[in-house]
Amino acid sequence: MSNLVQISGYLLNIAFIMYLVAVFFFGGAIRDKRGRAKQKGTNMWSKIAITITIVGFIAQLGYFITRWIAGGHIPLSNLFEFTTFFGMMLVGAFILIYFIYRLNVLGFFALPIAMLIIAYASMFPSDIAPLIPALQSEWLIIHVSTAAIGQAILSISFIAGLIYLLKVVDTSKRGLKSFSLEFIMYLLVVTLGFIIITTSFSMAHYQTDFSWVNREGKTLEAHYQLPAIVGPHEAEKIGGNGMEPLVKMPALINAQKLNTVIWSTLVGTILYLLLRLIFRKKISAVFQPLTKKVNLDLVDEIGYRSVLIGFPVFSLGGLVFAMIWAQIAWTRFWGWDPKEVFALITFLFYAVFLHLRLSVGWHGEKSAWLAVIGFAIILFNLIFVNLILAGLHSYA
Repeated sequence: MSNLVQISGYLLNIAFIMYLVAVFFFGGAIRDKRGRAKQKGTNMWSKIAITITIVGFIAQLGYFITRWIAGGHIPLSNLFEFTTFFGMMLVGAFILIYFIYRLNVLGFFALPIAMLIIAYASMFPSDIAPLIPALQSEWLIIHVSTAAIGQAILSISFIAGLIYLLKVVDTSKRGLKSFSLEFIMYLLVVTLGFIIITTSFSMAHYQTDFSWVNREGKTLEAHYQLPAIVGPHEAEKIGGNGMEPLVKMPALINAQKLNTVIWSTLVGTILYLLLRLIFRKKISAVFQPLTKKVNLDLVDEIGYRSVLIGFPVFSLGGLVFAMIWAQIAWTRFWGWDPKEVFALITFLFYAVFLHLRLSVGWHGEKSAWLAVIGFAIILFNLIFVNLILAGLHSYA
């Protein structure tokens, strides 16, 4: 079993590297100076890029299968496994769409987003644990996998929408649109900052242990993998090689997660400012030349069709199958649990998206902004609801 777990980890790392290499080749396909390179179509660069992407996807599929064999159950039982599966399905959705539309710029943006999602998973424990009784059901496979696949397909609409906005929004002018687009790029850089800071301290084997007192007056332990800018309530250092917290938070606040947010924002902001200083322009303006030859109607169609396919898949997995399993497990199909509520919000949002698209005629830029908002809801559900809000569905 330990050998399979090790092989599984190697395969995931190989997949990540393959995706990274493929990004550069997609960039080459877009920037080829010989005149044959196009945003849509194939050339030597794009053929190599999609081949490397497929190799990476197969490697990640191998990670998934070997981990399944090693654990004896489908690897969707914790946040590490769910998030890596989500990233894998995003790549899978991109590959299918690429062979339909042959849009090179889609790969240049889709793969980094998938890599950020997979890298985000690395902050969570990756140990394989036996399934708790509540998860020992075939509905774990049916419900969770279908919901993740639906969200992955819906995420393609965000990527298409982002490309559309980079093409049409004038970043040289001040205004809400320009600010919002740049804020999206800032958040992506902050995510990259999170990956850099957590990876750096993990490689340095940093850890500090604190004892603290919760709201019920119980003494617990907290294990910090980042230096404690903020510490838990009445924290006392009991081990590790790190520093004492600069500020101790009230028991109502999850200080450890807040500390991670502070570090990610701090490092991400510094990285963003450095990039602004290096390029002497907005980050969104840096990427705009890559969208110069984009066919807006084609990108708009990809975004729309991604929602058209992803919406019913997510509806089945996130609502219908979820309610069936809830009825079996808890003898009620709905209980206003935070995860249930935000699954419903996601469903209603994309239902409104399709209504505005089909009945009101919200095409193009309006549709692109809606796709961006939809992805923000998906990420809010993935990050905030799982980590902060307590509930029966919380992976945390």
